[in-house]
Amino acid sequence: MKVFLKDGSGFQVEKGANLFEVAGAISPRLKKEAIVGKVNDVLVDMFTVVNEGDKVELFTLDSKEGLDTYRHSSAHIMAEAVGELFPDAKFGIGPVIENGFYYDFDTSHIFTPEDLEKIEKKISEIVKRNSPFVRRELSREEALEYFASEGEIYKVELINDLPEGEVISAYEQGGFMDLCRGPQMPSTGYLKSFKLMSLAGAYWRGNEKNKMLQRIYGTSFANKKELSAYLILLEEAKKRDHRKLGAELDLFTIEEEGPGFPIFLPKGMILRNELENYMKGLYGKWGYDEINTPIILNRKLWEQSGHWDHYHENMYFTEIDDVPFAIKPMNCPGCMLVYKHGQHSYRELPIRYAEMGLVHRHEKSGVLHGLMRVRAFTQDDAHIFMLYSQIKEEIKKVIEMVDEVYRTFNFEYSVELSTRPEKAMGSVELWNQATDALKDALEDLEMPYELNEGDGAFYGPKIDFHLKDSIGRTWQCGTIQLDFQMPEKFDIHYIGEDGSKHRPAMIHRAIFGSIERFIGILIEHYAGAFPTWLAPIQVKLVPIAEPHYNFAYSVAEKLRRSGIRCSVDDRNEKLGYKIREGQMKKIPYLFVIGDKEMSENKVAARKYGQGDQGAFDVDVIETLIADEIRDKGNQ
Repeated sequence: MKVFLKDGSGFQVEKGANLFEVAGAISPRLKKEAIVGKVNDVLVDMFTVVNEGDKVELFTLDSKEGLDTYRHSSAHIMAEAVGELFPDAKFGIGPVIENGFYYDFDTSHIFTPEDLEKIEKKISEIVKRNSPFVRRELSREEALEYFASEGEIYKVELINDLPEGEVISAYEQGGFMDLCRGPQMPSTGYLKSFKLMSLAGAYWRGNEKNKMLQRIYGTSFANKKELSAYLILLEEAKKRDHRKLGAELDLFTIEEEGPGFPIFLPKGMILRNELENYMKGLYGKWGYDEINTPIILNRKLWEQSGHWDHYHENMYFTEIDDVPFAIKPMNCPGCMLVYKHGQHSYRELPIRYAEMGLVHRHEKSGVLHGLMRVRAFTQDDAHIFMLYSQIKEEIKKVIEMVDEVYRTFNFEYSVELSTRPEKAMGSVELWNQATDALKDALEDLEMPYELNEGDGAFYGPKIDFHLKDSIGRTWQCGTIQLDFQMPEKFDIHYIGEDGSKHRPAMIHRAIFGSIERFIGILIEHYAGAFPTWLAPIQVKLVPIAEPHYNFAYSVAEKLRRSGIRCSVDDRNEKLGYKIREGQMKKIPYLFVIGDKEMSENKVAARKYGQGDQGAFDVDVIETLIADEIRDKGNQ
């Protein structure tokens, strides 16, 4: 019997062979390392039997499919361990998440950090047992009977929510069986390296009206070396936490009077304004006109745009003169009003409107997280109206602009193309046309991308940009969304060459995404040590004693006239203390001034992270720093 690999090559295997035997026909090492496979593009267990002509793929822990399966099975093993240690535990769900997994439990015992150690020991016992993961297929009646007899009320609820007639699968390892679509790794003995990370509370199915369950987070890796590297990365991430550094560097605060509504302090406003000014400085180069639209608009507008049907649960509402209004969660409907304000000719297109627009979205309190997840934020939004013939070139221009911006901050990035979701506006034909336009632009630029099926916006497909920060974490920021729906809903048009009305296409684009979130990412990316052009205080002058104060103030005045942000530390403190504090505040340049510096019109310069730079003439260092700021460090 012959089966085929993804590259088209074929392998002879015995009739009735499973994926283990297919792996063995390729190489003994692959048979040992393969953890899950695909048969005809469906992800399945290694015990799955193949048929003549099947297309087969095999995955090890070096792949996303393999690692996700490994962590999914890790969650099941953790659940088995909890069940053995705490017999009254009822089981919720245990999915894979980024870098790990979790499982939710309902038990009378309140988990403590010490319990995590006990559970880890029990997991090690289960691993040694090397019990196979066995797939069971059950009818609805069989599944309900089994899980009801075990008192698993949450599993019963999940089963009742499944469509009638659907075959229900469960996986059993040892004496533990769990409701699961699968697949799973071959046996518990495949688990090599794991760590239980933390405890949290979580409402069943994310609904605050339901019971609060106890959630255990964990992670697992192919070996101890990879796990150790990940734990070191977590420690580094803690040091870089933007909430901690934001407080230490006096950048922002979030108070109990406004959860989810960040307050920017003076130094934070300098950072924010530098970012906004940088982006606005690119408008002319890339052909954008800036607009500003109201924060509150009539509810009818949001019904017309489709946001009411698709997004109203995340919106805030008010009334003005007994008329319902909504606080905008997005800027696009306001921009549509700007376009409709005048009549447009095909000769004007493309028209590019940019807006630093403040939006509000209702987020549940449990998901709020510093600047990363807030209820009020500013988007560096833009909407581009164009002829259909201009779509590909406009997308390419936006991609090139995105690349310029991210390179300024030394970000690497990856690209993801998201296609039509289940709940979408418009015809499949229009969606296919829009998706093809995005693909063509990416391919013209020879830009690698991953396909993310079904994750587009409700009005059109999109390209998302995922930044990689200095410690390897990824963040989704920029987006390009092609929209044929909004122009239709707002009945916007241009006068074509033939003198009649035509419908334009539209692009939504953001590069920072949320200014607040981007600042949070930058804080962690730079660990608070911003490049000189972004730093709230760029130079701190440190006179050694009172006779040096006047000279320090005169140098500060000179620097300020060149646009350099500086301060003078004239406190009656020891020099070492002042220097250490300047380093803790991560100020790019410290200028020490004593008798020698005064007599020679110089400063002794120290640069953050590089230490003593030597003595510089005041005019020379002023020019060097001004050039660094102007060129954003990219000389």
